[in-house]
Amino acid sequence: MQQYIEFFANHPILSAVWLVLFVMLIASVLKSRFSALKQVSPTELTLQVNRQNALVVDIRAEADFAKGHITGARHLLLADIEKQQLAGLEKHKAEPIILVCQAGMTAQKAAASLLKQGFSNVAVLQGGMGSWTSASLPLVKSKR
Repeated sequence: MQQYIEFFANHPILSAVWLVLFVMLIASVLKSRFSALKQVSPTELTLQVNRQNALVVDIRAEADFAKGHITGARHLLLADIEKQQLAGLEKHKAEPIILVCQAGMTAQKAAASLLKQGFSNVAVLQGGMGSWTSASLPLVKSKR
């Protein structure tokens, strides 16, 4: 214990950086635990689609969607979600909806927007299409 105290006393800047990182880590964990926005793994996505008839919404660019997407996924751009141009998605407000983007970050923004619009069961594919393809799960290519 004495070594820790001595280290903190001799390296105040490094200790402060460590403390800030630790607090940010704890805040991130707490935020994800209590957030209405859930993240699902590729396996959980498959289970929800099969058991709960979850709707998968891919928010990537049209070209990326055409190169390969999850079977049964609907394509909708983030800009359209933010403008509330949901192309019939509002019929599914009570059903599970899983948003997919390339890495999982953009989908969080879209999910937050859907939650504000009254959707009750919204989730994000953790890691996005990168995690889906790294799990060697199938893709469907558009014929355009």
